Amino acid sequence: MKALNHPLSLALFSGILFYLGWPTLGFPIFLWIAFVPLLLAENTLRNTKNSGLKIFGLAYISFLIWNFSTTAWLYYASLFGVLIAVLVNSLLMALVFLLYHWVAKKSTPKIYWPFFISIWLVFEKMHLHWEFSWPWLNLGNGFSEYPSWIQWYEYTGTFGGSLWILLTNVMLFNLIQTFQIKTVFSVKKIIPIALVIGLPLLFSFYLFETYSVKGAQKEVILLQPNVDPYTEKYSKSNTEVIIGLLEQTQEKITPNTNYIIAPETVLAENIPYENFQFSAGKNLLHRFMNQYPKSSFLLGIDTYDILYHKALTNPASNQVEENIWVNFYNSGLYISNNTPVQKYNKSKLVVGVENLPYKPFFEPLLKNYMIDLGGTMSTKTTQDERSVFTDKDGTKIAPIICYESVYGEYVTGYAKNKADFLAIMTNDAWWNETQGHLQHLSLARLRAIETRKDVARSANTGISAFINQKGEITQKTKYNQKTSLIGKVSLNQKETFYVQHGDYIARIALFLASILLLVAFTRRKEVIG
Repeated sequence: MKALNHPLSLALFSGILFYLGWPTLGFPIFLWIAFVPLLLAENTLRNTKNSGLKIFGLAYISFLIWNFSTTAWLYYASLFGVLIAVLVNSLLMALVFLLYHWVAKKSTPKIYWPFFISIWLVFEKMHLHWEFSWPWLNLGNGFSEYPSWIQWYEYTGTFGGSLWILLTNVMLFNLIQTFQIKTVFSVKKIIPIALVIGLPLLFSFYLFETYSVKGAQKEVILLQPNVDPYTEKYSKSNTEVIIGLLEQTQEKITPNTNYIIAPETVLAENIPYENFQFSAGKNLLHRFMNQYPKSSFLLGIDTYDILYHKALTNPASNQVEENIWVNFYNSGLYISNNTPVQKYNKSKLVVGVENLPYKPFFEPLLKNYMIDLGGTMSTKTTQDERSVFTDKDGTKIAPIICYESVYGEYVTGYAKNKADFLAIMTNDAWWNETQGHLQHLSLARLRAIETRKDVARSANTGISAFINQKGEITQKTKYNQKTSLIGKVSLNQKETFYVQHGDYIARIALFLASILLLVAFTRRKEVIG
C-alpha cells in the first residue's frame, strides 16, 4: 500500500488514467479522476526540499505517458516528429503544472484551485493560436466518442468539457484529502460532486433526445480514392486523377446529386493555378456536370502562383531565385457549371510541413525534420477569412481542409459566414491504420455539435463519413478501401451560442488566472486566507 502512495507511483497512475480515458480506445470517465493522483503527489511534496524540481519531474512523467500513448501514431510520418510532439508537449504541460505548484506554495486553496483550473484552460487556448499549435490533447476533446454526453457544447465548445474535467478532478481530490484526514466520507462532500457530474449529463441527455435535425436536405457523394501518399500520390497528372474520380462518381451519382466531395490535395500535380483553369481535367469535370446539371464538385488541390515583384509577396512567400517568389497553396475548389470556380486556401497549417513556426530561428535547425502530417515541405500561403462556397441556389458550404477541423472557434468562422453544412476534405493516410485517423474523425463530431451543422467528410484512405447535427455518425466507410458513399446533409444556418461567442470560457480563464497569479505573488499567504 505504501508503494502505491509513493509520488512516482501516483504520477505513473495519472498518466495511465489519461490514456484509459482518451478516445478512441478509452472511456472518458477516467478523465474525471486522471489529475487526482498527480495532485496527491504534488500535495505530498509541496513543502519538501527542491519541491519544484520533483513536481516538474513527476508531472513530466505523467504527461509523457499520456502524450506518447495517445499520439505515438505520429511515428508513421516522422520518427523525429513524434519525439518533438510528444516530448515538447509533455514539457509544456509539466511547466503549467509547475506554475500551479508555485502558486499553491504561496497561497491558499481559495486562490490556487481556481488558478489551477484557469491556467490549464489558458494553456489550451494558447495551443489553439501560437505557431507551435497542437491542440489534439485539449481535455474537452476527450468526450468526442460520446456525443450524447456533451450536447451542451453548442453553448460552451470544448472548453466546457475541459472545465468539467478540471473541476471534477479538484473536487474529487478534496474529497480524498478529507477522507485521509477524517477517515470517513462526508455526504455533504459527495453531493456536490454528483451534481457537477450528473447535471451536465442529464442536460445533455435531454438535449440529445429533444433536438431535431434541422433544414432541407441535399444529396452528397463522398469519394475515397485510397491513394498511397508515399508511393502513388504524386505519380499521376491531375487529368488522370480526375478521370478516376469521375469513374468513382459514376457508380453512385443520381439526377438528384447536388455535391461530389473529394479529399484534400487529391489533385497533387502542383501546377500554377492559372494552368488548371484552362486544363483538360477541368474541362472533363464540366462535361461530366453537363450530364448532371444539379451537381457540383468540391475537391482539394496543390497549386502555386509565381511572383516577380517583392511588393506582391507576403511573409509566407518562398523566394526561389533573385526577384522570383512562389506562393504555395493547399486549396479547396468549388466547380460548378455556369459559375466561376471558387477557391479557398487552407489557413490552419500543419506545423513544420505547411508552416515552419518562428521561421527565422528554426529554419536552419528543423527544416528537414519536422512532423509530416500531410501536404508538402513548403511554407503555404493562407487567407484571413473563413470564406464559404456558394451554390447557384444560395446554399453555402464550409470548405474545411484536414487539420482545420481540430479547431472549434476557427470553424465557427465558416458558420458566421452562413455555411449550411461543413465539408471536410482530408488525407489521413500519412499515419497508416493507427489511432490517428480514428481520432481525427472523432474530433469532427465535436464541430457538428458546436455549430449544429451536418458534416460531410471525404478522406483519401478513410474514414469518410456523414455526421449529423447531434454528432452522430450516420454513415461511414472502412479504412484503406477505394470506395464512395452517398447520403444526405441537412442545411442549417441558425447560429448556436458558441458560434456567436466562441471560446469565452478561455477568455474568462485568462482574466482570472492573471488576477490570481498577481494576488498569489504579491500578498502574504496568511493575509489571503
